[in-house]
Amino acid sequence: MLADSARLHIAIQKSGRLSELSRALLRDAGLRIQNGKNELAARVENYPADLMFVRDDDIPTFVADGVCELGVVGGNVLREFELGEADPRCEIVAELGFGRCTLKLAAPENTPWEGVASLEGARIATSYPRILQRFLEEGQIKATVVKMNGAVELAPRLQIAPFICDLVSTGATLEANGLRPVETVFESEAVLVRSRKPVSQAREEQVAGLLSRIDGVLATKEAKYIMLNAPEEALSAISALLPGAEAPTILPLHQRPGHFAVHAVCQESVFWETLQKLKATGASAILVLPIEKMML
Repeated sequence: MLADSARLHIAIQKSGRLSELSRALLRDAGLRIQNGKNELAARVENYPADLMFVRDDDIPTFVADGVCELGVVGGNVLREFELGEADPRCEIVAELGFGRCTLKLAAPENTPWEGVASLEGARIATSYPRILQRFLEEGQIKATVVKMNGAVELAPRLQIAPFICDLVSTGATLEANGLRPVETVFESEAVLVRSRKPVSQAREEQVAGLLSRIDGVLATKEAKYIMLNAPEEALSAISALLPGAEAPTILPLHQRPGHFAVHAVCQESVFWETLQKLKATGASAILVLPIEKMML
């Protein structure tokens, strides 16, 4: 299947940890995606867009060259790509809150570590040579960067390099290979990127419409709708306690002078401790509801 040039093109990972999460984000934005997991592309039934399934390392290139207007990619992959570019040709439009991981320096358990100065003159194996080289330059450390395309954690055992720089999620892989993390190089999460290449007004409207939907999805991830009743003297304290809320809606209660209903959208997590504090101020009948959709 070839993508229609009259439609938006969105690059996502063909397989891997971001593939299904990217699809879920687009489904939450209301896109009905035809089954195309084992193909190069899939058509969106209810929006003028096609999904392109590519290697994660290729997504920044697809977007930068304008082959795809949008793409979902790991921040680490994007940063590695950008460091090899003279001018930025794509831009981050949203941090997506999933696919979090950390690029860390690691060393064998019995290797002494006294800070980044321990790297002076050493060899370091990594799949992210540009990010690592920039980190070393900023720390004024002279070391040899050894590029590996996979199995980086084996480098110390094979005596390729005594240190490695690799992505860490749980640390289980490092531990299984007798390694320990010693320094953070780069914090990463999935990001939505768009091409800087100019597009037609019609195409720009299509992009804006989809970005608006995705913004709404992201806004509802942690958002909750809170309703409660409270006496007038407690309203100020209650408003201060509502996490991440804009000005709440306050309505007088029928046949209860001096008492009000308070409605608010909270953009941050609402914990039991928050509810207990609200109750202690005088709030009652507190309801916390999930938000399915929200347009900002």
